[in-house]
Amino acid sequence: MKDIKVLGTGCANCKNTVKLIEEVAGEMGEQIALEKVEELQKIMSYGVMATPAVVIDGSVVHSGGVPARSKVEGWF
Repeated sequence: MKDIKVLGTGCANCKNTVKLIEEVAGEMGEQIALEKVEELQKIMSYGVMATPAVVIDGSVVHSGGVPARSKVEGWF
């Protein structure tokens, strides 16, 4: 099971990123633990300067916009 965090303050792109990850994981039969992180201090602790950002198992894999579906598929 992958531990995935979406970092962002709740903007539309952040919500779309969460939805996309949920959709792709479901389609691929992947089990994930998905968490939305909206607290600015926690976001900054990852060294992220642009949101939404995605953290998988403790590593930042994307930041600054909604990732492409193909990129999300590659994470699984």
